[in-house]
Amino acid sequence: MSGTGTGHRSRADAEGASAGAGSGASPGIPPGGGADRHVRRRRAQLVGLALFFFVPLAVSFYLYYGQTGWRPPGHVNHGVLISPARPVPPLTLPLLAGGTTSPKWLRGKWTMLYVESGDCLERCRKRLYDMRQVRTALDRDMDRVQRVFVAARLEDPTLLSTLHDLHPDLIVARLDDSADPLVVLLPGGAAALHAGRIYVIDPLGNLMMWYAAGAESKGLLEDMKRLLRLSSIG
Repeated sequence: MSGTGTGHRSRADAEGASAGAGSGASPGIPPGGGADRHVRRRRAQLVGLALFFFVPLAVSFYLYYGQTGWRPPGHVNHGVLISPARPVPPLTLPLLAGGTTSPKWLRGKWTMLYVESGDCLERCRKRLYDMRQVRTALDRDMDRVQRVFVAARLEDPTLLSTLHDLHPDLIVARLDDSADPLVVLLPGGAAALHAGRIYVIDPLGNLMMWYAAGAESKGLLEDMKRLLRLSSIG
């Protein structure tokens, strides 16, 4: 009798195990519970990966371009950053050679801008020379940069033709009332017209950096190379 009972129990256990294997169920786990946990785990992994990459990027953009004015202590730019950058509105200026600029002439390229309220004397001509040499030194990237000279007046009647000969690709515009939307954006406002500075405007039309009258052109060149290397626009 004992052997018979044991045989019946063995057959019952075997049948129960076979039934459990066929149904795919595990003891104590509802059907589909493992699949749900797998989906939740994969979703959590994807969210974690996205946070890992995008949160530091968002924080760095906020610190650099936001209102905090924070900059890494080891920043290497030679020019003075304008923070936040100042968007230049569309404006049309008269060209000294005749005609006018298009409203969006300060967009689409990086712009090196020099503004002079008086005669273009030695300092003025040196700054125009510096901008020309920097642009030339950019080599294959030089076409991504335009040079602009906004002048109040050119008393020497031969100076315009001289500028054309020395700087054939220089955009020479007149500094008059139509330039006021640009002048008010310069650090220092109208007083900056006598400062002999070079300004940098990005391809989106943002005034974002300036160089003092005594700044070396080497610093401007290094900054422009870095900006062009890091930028996918312009």
